[in-house]
Amino acid sequence: MSFEKLPAVEFTQVRYSKADWVATITIDRPESYNAYSTRALIELAAAFKEAAFDDEVAVIVYTGSGTAAFCTGGDVKEYEREYTKSPHDYWKYMGLFSAYIESIINSGKPVIARLNGMAVGGGNESQLACDLSIIAEHAYVGQVGTKVGSVAAGGSTQWLPIVVGDRRAREILLLNKPIPAYKALEWGLVNEVVPSVVKGGEFIVNATPEQISKAKKGQDGYSIDLSKLDEAVNAMATELIDKFPECTRYTKQQVNFWKDLAWHQTVGHARDWLSIHYSSFEPIEGMNAFVEKRQPGYRMLRERAASGGSSEFPWGPYGKSCPACGARFIPSQFSYCGNCGSALEDGSSSAAVDSKANSVKG
Repeated sequence: MSFEKLPAVEFTQVRYSKADWVATITIDRPESYNAYSTRALIELAAAFKEAAFDDEVAVIVYTGSGTAAFCTGGDVKEYEREYTKSPHDYWKYMGLFSAYIESIINSGKPVIARLNGMAVGGGNESQLACDLSIIAEHAYVGQVGTKVGSVAAGGSTQWLPIVVGDRRAREILLLNKPIPAYKALEWGLVNEVVPSVVKGGEFIVNATPEQISKAKKGQDGYSIDLSKLDEAVNAMATELIDKFPECTRYTKQQVNFWKDLAWHQTVGHARDWLSIHYSSFEPIEGMNAFVEKRQPGYRMLRERAASGGSSEFPWGPYGKSCPACGARFIPSQFSYCGNCGSALEDGSSSAAVDSKANSVKG
């Protein structure tokens, strides 16, 4: 039986190729900075399973399309469009995400993250799931959860304390600052940094932030060149190929112990909490702000809570009922009933209307 061909999944947002014992999996959504959609998660898990079951594959290379991004995590526009409006479906989404992450961890083969651009949010979690990581100098890693109304509980809250230590993990997760390539190397987030900024045909080592910015924009003769990244990835893959496959597989499984422990103790809880959280004000405000390209109202939520208002519900808790039509659970800040249009009194609480209805029945 040819396990690597079971089952077949059509790749529309992922590219899969193999040659010389290496399978390369590329998330191919450059227009969205290689953010993974719901569909992409299904394809990625299938691609890693295909590579895991294929005896002609010794090493898996995971990368993104283009030079801007390795992966920027979940598609926030999809989150805003789909999951803030149907939070219970986010529980299903997290099931797909967990299967994707576990397809990397449980592939039985070394996975090299080829960081061709920024690895942010779930992109950083994705590269943390890999065994080894090589980053182009113009790229960076980071988390953004607390800025957009989410929590990086898809790998980063679990693994960053293991990888970089508790204090640095808290800095990454709470402050959401980008971690440049050489700092990522110093902190143990990646294994190697390679030059990627070019001017006049020459690579610039230790490029300045200004040079990196110009290279990304193609200004003043600067550009991004990933040939050194490919050389480094190929060299590492070759070293891995020339090792015993069964010993390599079991070594990976043994080293996975702490990652597995942290993951399986927390991801189920995260799946449930995040799906419930998507019904609250924070993700609605954060993800709408992202889509609308504006600053989120962080302090607005704090001020509402401090003044005795609701920071959980955009229009207040569902505390009103309509005396005219009996509609219940109307937001407390509404002045009119959304069902019949009648004016609502400040004291028109659901409890009051229920009490009145019970009195009439009595």
